[in-house]
Amino acid sequence: MVTVYSLSALLFAYLFGSIPTAVWLGQAFYGIDVREYGSGNAGATNTFRVLGKKAGIAVMIIDIAKGYTATNLAYLIGMSVTGPQNSVVFVNYQLALGVTAVMGHLFPVFAGFRGGKGVATLFGMILAVNFEASMLCVLVFVIVLLLTKYVSLSSICAGFTFPLSVVFLFQVSIKSEVLYGMVVCVLILVTHQKNLERLLKGKESKVYLFRKKTN
Repeated sequence: MVTVYSLSALLFAYLFGSIPTAVWLGQAFYGIDVREYGSGNAGATNTFRVLGKKAGIAVMIIDIAKGYTATNLAYLIGMSVTGPQNSVVFVNYQLALGVTAVMGHLFPVFAGFRGGKGVATLFGMILAVNFEASMLCVLVFVIVLLLTKYVSLSSICAGFTFPLSVVFLFQVSIKSEVLYGMVVCVLILVTHQKNLERLLKGKESKVYLFRKKTN
């Protein structure tokens, strides 16, 4: 059901997702637009690369919070439209709000529609929708990152973990959540197309969490 509440929430989710954390933080504290350096992305990974760990962690946390908060606006809509007891409709509202926030991150109105890849915001979204599956995604991300040092490959593997886990491990029966998981896979592949090309060519940059890179 389309109501004033739901439309307002979708607008707020987009605007909230549009907050260009990396851009504003870089400009305010470092005098740098991170989109002009590194990979050119306004996300946590490029912030780590360009501005360092402190800035990268701050951007990552805020971007996760954007997805989590926007998705949980469904509680406000649910109480005014269907009631949270309707799990299918409630999850559908969550997914719609979360996707809208991710779109805001990818195409932020506050930063000339040049955003990041949306991985952190996507994680905030799945954290709100399915906590157990999101924790499994984190585990896969960390393991792949420790083994390969590639953030992009870790993100892709974590992204594919979500739909596989909700179908085979947690056996989620809500079709929209399963469909969303498949969309996540496609979205991550599209936004990481250049990373995949560099991975295949052996030119992708590595991230060393616990030691500096040695020549």
